[in-house]
Amino acid sequence: MSFERSFRVVDKIGVTQVLINSLSGACLYLLIGVSFWLIYAPTKTFFVSHAAAITFGAYACYWFNQYFGLPLPTAVCLAAIAVALGFAAVENALFQSLRGDSKSWVGLVASIGLYVVLQNIISLGFGDDTLVLRQGTITVGQKIGHAYVTWVQTLMIIVGGVLFVSTIMLLSTTRLGRGIRGVASNPDLCVLLGLNVDRITLWSIGMGSALAAVAGILSALDSDMTPTMGFRLLLNGVIVMIIAGAGSIRGFAWAALLLSMAQHLAAYFLDAKWMDTVAFIILIGFLIWKPLGFAEQRLKKVEL
Repeated sequence: MSFERSFRVVDKIGVTQVLINSLSGACLYLLIGVSFWLIYAPTKTFFVSHAAAITFGAYACYWFNQYFGLPLPTAVCLAAIAVALGFAAVENALFQSLRGDSKSWVGLVASIGLYVVLQNIISLGFGDDTLVLRQGTITVGQKIGHAYVTWVQTLMIIVGGVLFVSTIMLLSTTRLGRGIRGVASNPDLCVLLGLNVDRITLWSIGMGSALAAVAGILSALDSDMTPTMGFRLLLNGVIVMIIAGAGSIRGFAWAALLLSMAQHLAAYFLDAKWMDTVAFIILIGFLIWKPLGFAEQRLKKVEL
């Protein structure tokens, strides 16, 4: 086989693998982006502490699985429920009163402080070493064409896609979903219509925290976990939400795919350290030339 032909085969295998990695990464970012939107939209607060929900999901699953010997699916469900209840309780106890403050940065500062506290709690309980959640031997995965798909990547694609579609259907077809979209659009009007804004907000935060916990577990299964794992994942999810635009379901999908593909192409052709750089280059580009994102429209009022 000639050198040119060998290079073309290797390059074809590499690009195919990049596409598969990009799809699984996009499903993970999609889950995190939607989970953050569920919290940001009704509260209008940039919850940095949402990164702790991602991390707590992974560590709670590890705790249920390793210390109690529960099957992984059971541990995942319990971890998601625990994180949802825990962060909804924090919202009710702390941030609900802060939202009434006229200074919008108060909630942001409080969430940063909460994230630092929660991250140190995880470090105190589990240490700073990398922990492994996945079980069994590591395999190359199922061969598809010229590339391989691991069982974790398959799980990311299936779980991420199913949860995203389920969330969109809930927001579109249920009374709770319409209430969440209504509070996100005009909370004062919701109060006039007799809706319990605080209760709807708690439900939205619980749902967003549960989705974040699942995303953290999927990430831990793919690349293990550390107490700081949630912050980097949150940044990618926030970038997806911003470049998706307001109220755009299709925008979320395109944004997640664009970000993941750009990062993995940069890692393949340049170096893995360029992944975060590429993410912020895309974000800056959208903020300058396409500030409304893929939606290309501002958030509209919704009927209740």
